[in-house]
Amino acid sequence: MLDQLLGRAELKERIDDLQEDKRHLERQLDAEQERRAEAATARQAAEQRVNRLEDRITELEDRVERTASDGDGSAREFRGVETLRGDRLEAVLDRLDSVSTGSEAALTAMVRDDRDLPEPVAEAFGDRAVLVDRAAPCLAVTDDAGLVSAALAPPVAPEEFVAWDDGFDLDREWFLPTGTFALAVVRSDLFALGTYEGRERVGFEGFDSDVKADHSKGGFSQGRFERRRDAQIDEHLGKCEDALDDALAEVDRLYVTGEATLLGEFAGRADATRAVDATGDPEDALADAFRSFWTTRLYRI
Repeated sequence: MLDQLLGRAELKERIDDLQEDKRHLERQLDAEQERRAEAATARQAAEQRVNRLEDRITELEDRVERTASDGDGSAREFRGVETLRGDRLEAVLDRLDSVSTGSEAALTAMVRDDRDLPEPVAEAFGDRAVLVDRAAPCLAVTDDAGLVSAALAPPVAPEEFVAWDDGFDLDREWFLPTGTFALAVVRSDLFALGTYEGRERVGFEGFDSDVKADHSKGGFSQGRFERRRDAQIDEHLGKCEDALDDALAEVDRLYVTGEATLLGEFAGRADATRAVDATGDPEDALADAFRSFWTTRLYRI
């Protein structure tokens, strides 16, 4: 009775309703978190399947190339090809770092794909040197006893070099997200930029641009449509360049990913570029691009 006189009964009912709403939302949140965990697990499994298929495709393409160049089938093949990222990549790098040889008995060489193999590399790998040439651009590693023989195609390739030492020269910055850097994904209709400290993203900027994808019947002629679309893309790329210039004022390293036809526009700004098939909204596309960029292909020679 007193509660009703003071208006507290209605408030208590409202509190009960809100608590029930809260419990309902908590159940929804738990279900959403479970769904996301299942989706993340499914995505990881799908990525692993894609990596295995990519590795198999690479092996088969190499076999086709070998068969075309040598009709009797005597040319050498890779012992295996594997796509590395994350913990698996770190484990492989740790293993290579653990190799200790005598003085100047371990060879590390950055080999380009637009020139002949350096003579020390050709001599060190002998009749297997053709596989190094096939994997280029790559970091080739071997020792004077031939116990280690491999090539890695890192995301951030260093300048060409050849070095003999008592161990392999593999800088983690070439393979893994370390320190502070920015990574961007550029499509003709989308831009996303993340600032990172190692694997952790600490900043984000992204936007979509209204770029027409198809020419509808009627209205503009095909030529006029293409000119208008080109102008829209140019405007979009100008906004992307401005965003990248702002990022370069804050970080020392910039990596640009996205459509292969657009990467040339940003080669002068970027420390490295890579064509990736990043889809979704800007934030999802950036996450896809980050995973794709920090991937290394391992060739067992």
